[in-house]
Amino acid sequence: MPHLALYTFGVLKSPLADPAPLTREFHESGEAVYREIGRHPGYIARAEAVDRSLGARTDFDSDWGEWGEFAVPAWYGKGRTVETIALAATLSLWTDLRPAIDAIYTGLHRAALNRRYDWFERTGHPGYVFWWVTDGVIPTWQDGVSKLEHLHDHGSAPHAFSFHHLFAPDGTPTRIKGIGPKSDQVR
Repeated sequence: MPHLALYTFGVLKSPLADPAPLTREFHESGEAVYREIGRHPGYIARAEAVDRSLGARTDFDSDWGEWGEFAVPAWYGKGRTVETIALAATLSLWTDLRPAIDAIYTGLHRAALNRRYDWFERTGHPGYVFWWVTDGVIPTWQDGVSKLEHLHDHGSAPHAFSFHHLFAPDGTPTRIKGIGPKSDQVR
């Protein structure tokens, strides 16, 4: 049975190392959000640095194991060192669309999503992309980047899509009650 891959990417207004209150607030809320999402029905796994004891965050030097080498979209133009990184990215696997959407739009993640414009720049690029993978396949960071760039350049397709235009594993367009262009807006 196929699984749903989800890659998210955002450019922060200031580097993660910035001691400003908003940056600290964003960074400190992350672990609680990850814990809650990790307990959500339908969640399978997310990319995590192999040696988390080093305090590894989303960065270019960490070993991500089977998730591959860390990669970012070509349009990301901010820092690439621990002191200057100004991005937040996730890569995760889900059993299906409904559980992923429910996790994104409920609980702590919903509260964080409502604050996204406090923390993230408006880039004109999509902030996430979905695609289906064969059972047993672990998507890589580069897969996520390629899919996100495709979504930006060409719009939704069965191999790279958004909430606005969902696709089933067989590539046919699908709908989920309550999900669509208007319900994608967080208020």
